Amino acid sequence: MAAMVITSSPQPPPAEALLRYLRQDLGLSDNALELGLKQCQLEQAPLPAVLWRFGLISVEQLDQLWSWQALQEAPPEPIQ
Repeated sequence: MAAMVITSSPQPPPAEALLRYLRQDLGLSDNALELGLKQCQLEQAPLPAVLWRFGLISVEQLDQLWSWQALQEAPPEPIQ
């Protein structure tokens, strides 16, 4: 069994956009998402890491997810 990743600081709840991306783009089932959400609360670990560790997403999907998150956090390009 995989070791738990416990942190001392609480993780913020996942954004709705992330949950929508996981369902619609990565095809994660509601049951898989529910398991991941419960486990990330127990461990205070980021949801993507928990989903990957439990085999709910592949390493390729994890990479897609990190890339998607980076785009969400990037400041918008100025209009010229």
